[in-house]
Amino acid sequence: MNKGFSEAERKAVYRAIRERRDVRRGFLPDPLPDDLLQRLLACAHQAPSVGLMQPWRFIVVRDRQIHRSVHEIFREANAEAVGDFDDARQALYTGLKLEGLLEAPQHICVVCDENARQGHGLGRKTMPETALYSAVCAIQNLWLAARAEGVGVGWVSILHPEKLRAALNIPSGFVTVAYLCIGYVNDFLPSPELENAGWETRTPLAELVSFDRFDDRWRTRSKA
Repeated sequence: MNKGFSEAERKAVYRAIRERRDVRRGFLPDPLPDDLLQRLLACAHQAPSVGLMQPWRFIVVRDRQIHRSVHEIFREANAEAVGDFDDARQALYTGLKLEGLLEAPQHICVVCDENARQGHGLGRKTMPETALYSAVCAIQNLWLAARAEGVGVGWVSILHPEKLRAALNIPSGFVTVAYLCIGYVNDFLPSPELENAGWETRTPLAELVSFDRFDDRWRTRSKA
């Protein structure tokens, strides 16, 4: 029987998961060395994918003009988002640091080919959205590997997809799944930044697990 990893190796895996952070500040200016960037992308590429379709595509963005263009897309979307909250929550929102687009030395845009022929459609007839889920698995792989390497990653979702598509010349048929800031950072926070800022608290695991049937408590929670 395979005994799995050593105790030290297991602890390292669990530590990377526990200490992974969505980084928005503290990026250092130098781009990642090419060999390190390739290692991180290789980890992403080793993610599971339905039908082995490997629908992910990675656009590494180092052009500072594009960084500025994407930052403008963020600024516009962020200004619109402020109006979604009441006064107290709005004040908290405007004080949050939600991106590191101008600070990070490089970005990675992850796009998904939802209709990729690779994989011959296996597993997608009844759940075509699994192509997107596969791309997200690749992002998580990259994120955990980056944390193990001391590299910060921040996912910027406050962006208009069509404007981002235009900025990066992404054709129709490809979905923009994630826009990531990536680079070495000064430090990693001991707990998530949104938790530190009082935006939200982590739900205990026991409230999110049921056995054999859906827990009706979740229905009430989703409507709160």
